[in-house]
Amino acid sequence: MSAETLTENSVATDFWDGVWLSTPVVVAAAPFGLLFGAIAVDNGFSVLEASLMSALIFGGASQMVGIELFGQHVAPWLIVLSIFAVNFRHVLYSASIGRRIAHWPVIQQALGYFVLTDPQYAVAERKAEAGETVGFAWYMGLGLPVYVFWVIESALGAVFGKLIPDTHALGIDFLLPIYFLGLVLGFRKRPLWLPVVIASAAASIIAYKTVGSPWHVSIGAIAGVLLAVILPPHHSGVEAKR
Repeated sequence: MSAETLTENSVATDFWDGVWLSTPVVVAAAPFGLLFGAIAVDNGFSVLEASLMSALIFGGASQMVGIELFGQHVAPWLIVLSIFAVNFRHVLYSASIGRRIAHWPVIQQALGYFVLTDPQYAVAERKAEAGETVGFAWYMGLGLPVYVFWVIESALGAVFGKLIPDTHALGIDFLLPIYFLGLVLGFRKRPLWLPVVIASAAASIIAYKTVGSPWHVSIGAIAGVLLAVILPPHHSGVEAKR
């Protein structure tokens, strides 16, 4: 078997490993993709417009905020600011994940940033912390199914929205929060993990009750980052003895 064939097999294996890891995300996000399409049509979007919004923006929470504000004659700058508030965490994600994909060509990096989501970041970061290389094929195997199914589900929700029951009544809306909780717990061995999580959660809850949505997302993230900057780093037991 030639070296070229071995390389191709390795790339294919990496890609399908990523696809396998994307399965829980695809399943958990499905109700929200369908719900987005239904809400978009209710707010005056056509099926094509709802599908294009998912294809071009690819940001579930920010899309929800956007369609709600579009129908309320809100000033454009306020819509942009609100969407930025929801997606501010991606600025932090990009700054962190940029170290992991810096060896990719520029075009591949651009694609990587486009499909970057919360679970995409968490899984890639864990892989890098384990000492493994974050390869383009693996990364896109993880991200592409989520993107493709999100667009498809948005279109289906827009077409058949009237037939979709209330997801809250079905109780399926708990899937994504539980998945995210699992991702957060995956970092529990990091120094300062518990105080940062507590600070971020407390700030987010207080902001939600006082300032309101979507600002609580960014405020919670900023609170966690600030605490991590202020607190001294923890050292391992070996280092502490030195």
